Amino acid sequence: MEGARAGRRVTFLTFELTKIWVGGWELGPGGGQGKSQKPEFIQIINTRSIAPAPAPAPAPAPSSTHSSFNVYYDDFLTNFLLIYINPLHLSHSSNSTIPSSLQFPISTSLLLPLFPLFSLGRRERVKRLIPPSSNQNGSPRRRSVKPALHPQPLSDGPLKASDALSLPLYLTNAVFFTLFFSVVYYLLLRWREKIRNSTPLHVVTLSEIAAIVTFVASFIYLLGFFGIGFVQSLIIPRASHEDILDEDEINDYDSLMLKEDTRAIPCAAAPQSDDCKIASPRPTKKIIEDKIPPPVIPLSSEEDEEIVKSVVEGKTPSYALESKLGDCHRAAAIRREALQRTTGKSLSGLPLDGFDYDAILGQCCEMPVGYVQIPVGIAGPLLLDGKEFSVPMATTEGCLVASTNRGCKAIYASGGATSSLLRDAMTRAPVVRFGTAKRAAELKFFLEDPLNFETLSLVFNSSSRFGRLQSIKCAIAGKNLYIRFSCSTGDAMGMNMVSKGVQNVMDFLNNEFPDMDVIGISGNYCSDKKPAAVNWIEGRGKSVVCEAIIKEEVVKKVLKTDVTSLVELNMLKNLTGSAMAGALGGFNAHASNIVSAVYIATGQDPAQNIESSHCITMMEAVNDGKDLHVSVTMPSIEVGTVGGGTQLASQSACLNLLGVKGASKEAPGSNARQLATIVAGAVLAGELSLMSAIAAGQLVKSHMKYNRSNKDVTNVSS
Repeated sequence: MEGARAGRRVTFLTFELTKIWVGGWELGPGGGQGKSQKPEFIQIINTRSIAPAPAPAPAPAPSSTHSSFNVYYDDFLTNFLLIYINPLHLSHSSNSTIPSSLQFPISTSLLLPLFPLFSLGRRERVKRLIPPSSNQNGSPRRRSVKPALHPQPLSDGPLKASDALSLPLYLTNAVFFTLFFSVVYYLLLRWREKIRNSTPLHVVTLSEIAAIVTFVASFIYLLGFFGIGFVQSLIIPRASHEDILDEDEINDYDSLMLKEDTRAIPCAAAPQSDDCKIASPRPTKKIIEDKIPPPVIPLSSEEDEEIVKSVVEGKTPSYALESKLGDCHRAAAIRREALQRTTGKSLSGLPLDGFDYDAILGQCCEMPVGYVQIPVGIAGPLLLDGKEFSVPMATTEGCLVASTNRGCKAIYASGGATSSLLRDAMTRAPVVRFGTAKRAAELKFFLEDPLNFETLSLVFNSSSRFGRLQSIKCAIAGKNLYIRFSCSTGDAMGMNMVSKGVQNVMDFLNNEFPDMDVIGISGNYCSDKKPAAVNWIEGRGKSVVCEAIIKEEVVKKVLKTDVTSLVELNMLKNLTGSAMAGALGGFNAHASNIVSAVYIATGQDPAQNIESSHCITMMEAVNDGKDLHVSVTMPSIEVGTVGGGTQLASQSACLNLLGVKGASKEAPGSNARQLATIVAGAVLAGELSLMSAIAAGQLVKSHMKYNRSNKDVTNVSS
């Protein structure tokens, strides 16, 4: 460091270069014959303020026999490393003053492979310096590097060392890693062959020379790559861009630096002058700002337009947009626009924004174009088994939430309801076929033999941590055998879990019965998403019974009816009327209403509302006919708190409201069982309220008031 002077600061370092030794040659500022000449400078730019230094004195005119040049390394060691050498001379020195321990030869041939890596990069990213010239009075015109006084926004991103590479960084790294390990492997093989053949190691072929050169070059690159990455991580946050100021601007710059330096001596301690006044920045001078990350530029609408046209023309499959674009929201928007153009129908009423399309990719919905909004109401508190629950219900039917809420109020006022879980077993029933009915019967006996059940359980249970085989029930139709597996599934609804376990058992049975032909993993003896007597009798999922005793005064004040009317209506409507209709599991008033609303709100499979709504509602007068005993028995409630739609944000929030979000760590399966009892309790409240409204003759009146749309929809476009 030279020429320090108090009261001044600059943002560049100046190092004096006297000699650089490369392969025994002296890189000096002059002719190299021991002459004492003005040394050149290596200037390293940094944004940190350091001890002030004066501007260097004007350098002598350059020799006409030597050309001046400037080398700008594009953000190699720092964001800006500028080496300014003028002029350059190479001279051999026999009497070196540098210790021999510091002298080392560097073969320039080894550096040739690295020249493309340290190229100046793209032209628009490189700032070239102008060689020194003379001003009007004949003295050399001095140029200096100054920092940015008044930053301006950058139009380009920050420069990095990797920008100088002709290929992307990951490709360059892959190439040099491959070269390095390939030549190492090749040289080791050659070394082993020479040792075996007693060939001197110094005898090399052209291919070995090329391999050695490649090894050294790739090693230098890899060493430099990791070194550069470490240095850049430390320096880049402090790096800045600079502009080059001419000789006639140096005085203005020095004066401005004095005015802006808050660490200079106070104005009161120095003679008052104009220098103590803060000058306003010159707006005419455009200075480059410190590094600012470039703004994220959204993809152009022209590009989206081209993709939409491609989808409409059938060139791009609509289902492949997510994988091609990597943006699920953008894919949904493009698919939506293509659909509107194809059908000629508007989807303006279907919302697109405000939904996490990444969350449904590959598991909840394919080819989305938006989402449907369903309002969620809260019924409750429902006092069930000594706990209070606020029951979320997603529905578009007026009066449903209000009616269920009234039932919850009646239950709460009467001391609450109680529930019992009867069974917890999801089912899957494959169908297999044999050549004869006798062989099918033999497999039936094999499966129902208790001695074989333990072996089959081990095979089944190995497919999951939570799936546990409970029972196997078989039914024969000719030479076809239907095998109904029942198993517990933890907190999951369990369809996939039981299917996986059944597949394991089928593979095992193929070894014992090689003539068995598996027709399908599901033979409808399960039975899933269909009204079936097997579910009504045997149960599927969670089987729950829920009951409550409603006091006489509550029946009159809250439900606006009497016990006798409710008992009579239930017998004639829910029991006799349903039997006359040939109902299968439909001995209730509207259990499906509550089940569907709770299922949609909590992310269950709405299609399983079919068997989950199997319910028989019973009402009896108790306590000398004063109070009402009401119960619902539901043998096939299929719910889960993990998997499927339960992980979506809205549905997860509703599960969290009920306190059954996710899997239970203390007692696996308890959250799903709790949810099943809540569903049954909500059905109990809904049944109680609707039956009371019918008994009191209020059904039509309430629906005309709350469930009739008064909005004019005649102008809504299709």
